[in-house]
Amino acid sequence: MNTNEVALVTGANKGIGREIARQLADHGFTVYIGARDASRGEAAAAELAGDVRFVQLDVTDAESVGAAVKSIEADSGRLDILVNNAGIADEWGVDLVDMTAEHLRTTYEVNVFGVATVTSACIPLLRKSPNARVVNMSSSLGSLTRLSDFGTAQSSHQMLAYSSSKAALNALTVLYAAALRADGIKVNAATPGLVPTDLNTAAEFPRGSRTVADGAVAPVYLATLPVDGPTGVSRGPGANDSIPW
Repeated sequence: MNTNEVALVTGANKGIGREIARQLADHGFTVYIGARDASRGEAAAAELAGDVRFVQLDVTDAESVGAAVKSIEADSGRLDILVNNAGIADEWGVDLVDMTAEHLRTTYEVNVFGVATVTSACIPLLRKSPNARVVNMSSSLGSLTRLSDFGTAQSSHQMLAYSSSKAALNALTVLYAAALRADGIKVNAATPGLVPTDLNTAAEFPRGSRTVADGAVAPVYLATLPVDGPTGVSRGPGANDSIPW
């Protein structure tokens, strides 16, 4: 069995996910970079210092997820940290009133169903850890409190698929947190803030000035919580900040 703490970060070959992987490796953890594209995932793992390994993982493919979990189990025997970082925003240039269920379905496959698929598959390995932590990458755009205040930027963006998917992810977070408390598994949501990444590529959407290191603050904080740390909470963009559900 691996003597280091073991982490899996989905969608970690670039952007904030890659930075989360880098920082967790700097903490001395064994970090698995989960990515769909083998060449990009292997390149990212090779570029980062520490015990960083690539595992092929497509969050929308249950067989791919199952194979990745089996590989981690064979290598390391358990999982201490799961960061559900993979996410998409696929509605640029489409007005909210013109969006269809298909627009939502594409986004939900990654942002909601993918998180449920990966988390469910990882629970047996997380139960083997003395201090398991699950971090779901959320957004202020999924805050019902912010969305229901029509004067906020979150409401004005009118991102039906992305915002509703992150609101659903928040619900998954608190439900998993309640269900897994007895196992000692902490499940929390992290909001990275507005970081220029491939996700927010639309010209009409503000890309922000925060760095990927800034965006990694909240998820890394939650990923490194002690045994007596909180569960079912939302944190970010800073470690001590919180976004209302």
